[in-house]
Amino acid sequence: MNNIAKLKKIENVKTYHGDIVHKDEYAYVDQPHNILEVLKDPTKVIPEVRKYIDENNVRTESYFKDVEDLQKKLFSEIKGKIKLDDTSLKFKDKKYYYWTKTEKKGDYGKRVRQLINGTKPEEVFWDGDLEKKRLKAEFFSTGSTSVSHCDNYLAYSLDLQGSEYYTIYLRNLDTGKELSDIIPNTSGSIAWSLDSKSFFYSKLDKYHRPRTIYKHTLGQNIKDDQLIFEEKEDDSFTCSIGLSADEKYFVISTGNHMTYEEHFFPSNEKNPKPILFQKRKNEIRYAIDFWKDGYIYIHTNEDAEDYKILRCKVNSLEKKEEYIPAKKGTIIGGLEFLDKYILRGEKSNAISKLYVRNIKTNNEEEIKVSDDEIGCIGMSLIQKATDTTKIRVSWESMKTPDQIFEYDIEKKSKKLVKETQIPSGHDPKKYIVERLMAKSHDGANVPISLVRRKDAKLDGKNKLVLYFYGAYGASIDPGWGSSKFCLIDRGFIYAIAHVRGGKELGEAHHTEAIRLKKKNTFHDVIAVCNHLINNKYTFKGGICTISGSAGGTTGGAVANMAPDLFFSMLLLVPFFDVLTTMCNRSLPLTPSEEPLWSSPLENKENFEYIKSYSPYENIRTDVAYPNMFITSSLFDTRVLYSEAVKYFARLQDRTVDKNIHLLKCRTEPSSHGGLSGRDNAIKELAEEFSFILKTAGILN
Repeated sequence: MNNIAKLKKIENVKTYHGDIVHKDEYAYVDQPHNILEVLKDPTKVIPEVRKYIDENNVRTESYFKDVEDLQKKLFSEIKGKIKLDDTSLKFKDKKYYYWTKTEKKGDYGKRVRQLINGTKPEEVFWDGDLEKKRLKAEFFSTGSTSVSHCDNYLAYSLDLQGSEYYTIYLRNLDTGKELSDIIPNTSGSIAWSLDSKSFFYSKLDKYHRPRTIYKHTLGQNIKDDQLIFEEKEDDSFTCSIGLSADEKYFVISTGNHMTYEEHFFPSNEKNPKPILFQKRKNEIRYAIDFWKDGYIYIHTNEDAEDYKILRCKVNSLEKKEEYIPAKKGTIIGGLEFLDKYILRGEKSNAISKLYVRNIKTNNEEEIKVSDDEIGCIGMSLIQKATDTTKIRVSWESMKTPDQIFEYDIEKKSKKLVKETQIPSGHDPKKYIVERLMAKSHDGANVPISLVRRKDAKLDGKNKLVLYFYGAYGASIDPGWGSSKFCLIDRGFIYAIAHVRGGKELGEAHHTEAIRLKKKNTFHDVIAVCNHLINNKYTFKGGICTISGSAGGTTGGAVANMAPDLFFSMLLLVPFFDVLTTMCNRSLPLTPSEEPLWSSPLENKENFEYIKSYSPYENIRTDVAYPNMFITSSLFDTRVLYSEAVKYFARLQDRTVDKNIHLLKCRTEPSSHGGLSGRDNAIKELAEEFSFILKTAGILN
């Protein structure tokens, strides 16, 4: 394993802000002038770079040769924890019941419907496996499968490479025939008009950004599609469209990660002219929805860090009244509507809660279906018609598979209607779920959710797997995941670090780790590790991390800061080269990311701060790095393959240790999330787990 390919170095020196000299010997790997062409056609990768990728893929494959039997065993274990033949609960629409199915022999699942009156047998109107076979596709990703309101047409969007350029197709469900309407280069979303004669979609621009909304009329040449909305003011904004809860309006949302703006128009308007609801204000985020009571409900952070709900009448947009007040440290979620009730969620201390409000009395109470405190609650509607008192409420925890209850709001009664089955068996009583709290370097609280076997001794000798993300305000729920028990039952403790950058403790938990405070995320991970070590859950050098994408930034950063804490790291499609990416505004995501990461082009302070933590920029020569398994894909539009390739090449140049470092860059069609299909996903997970186990010295 010592014969590592070398990547050619080419001197590249740039000067920023007058006096900052930046050197990057692998800058050419980024192919900044034609990278979007490469994402569509990987034959355009620089031949020497492609050769380097291929050689490392062979090296990685060779490393795993002696654990092929373990991978097969893990594959069987993971698959054995999944009920392969499964059926979802039915949703009652206007004329049909709709539901989904998976089958043992399939990879992609089916969408099924049946007339409510039962006069015809059930009909599979979308079969992912048959569609993939029909198209002879190596990669198969479905963006949307949207049935028209008249139930006669199916609009669906597909990505057959992994680069998230979705093409929309149409099918007549009565005849099964494809229509000639084909729309390429879209975001994949579809919103049908109520008359089912047209639909709305968002088109990608030359930078792979959805910045326009078009209306397509069935049978019409796509060149004649009607432009409904275009985002012109801010190149960091992207847009989408959806139907309001009362179906009387379409709502267009435009924004970046930190600032939103909404427009609306009546759903029966033939030539839509969107109306601005509230002009954008820097870092003000809001979303609107319409309901039958004549109110517009506004979910906003204006003068409410952790959000609140306002409302106003459609004809009095300026006269807003407070409906749900803000709570410090508690994220107020959006609303779901029934005729007599309004439902909403909250999140605080990394715990979700569900509330129901009686519209007539304005009384509100919490819905609880489990006595366990640490877990995830969710809610969905049973039917299209809102004249009901029944909903579906789900509950799961890190040790308990998902349970779905039919909950009667008036009677306050629950009935278990579906429970996730684990064919190979699972006994929640064998495990303990815990919530711990670590203090970070600045005194901030960092929650830890953890699951372990009851018979695991807290003697400081356990190996521990730590998952974290910490970006974009994404909260990591302490929910069910059957595959992690392949590790837990082999002696590992499994923990989630709810680090800053997420919103588990409210909006401040997010904003305290953006822009010039991003390093707080990294310090939080290190604080969590030390807390787990000090309390004898594990030991120094006994931790393996799992992180990906923007979480990979944190994984790479803590590897630079405290490599001796870890024996191993999974770094999946990692955002390693933050400085280069944020300096290139022609990349798909860069402008919209600037409010979170800051723009290094804007000023010297931003540039130097990003440079001081970007994993690629800070690889050291004086430490031993943990074992690392780094993955990427030639087709990934979110985190370019060049980031992992450059990082790996520089790591091999500088490293002084003898630990194993692997690079696997998928050259077959694949997305940011990996290869398509259930079995492929399980194979990749089995490979990742085999790396953890092999580097931990566990080979059974």
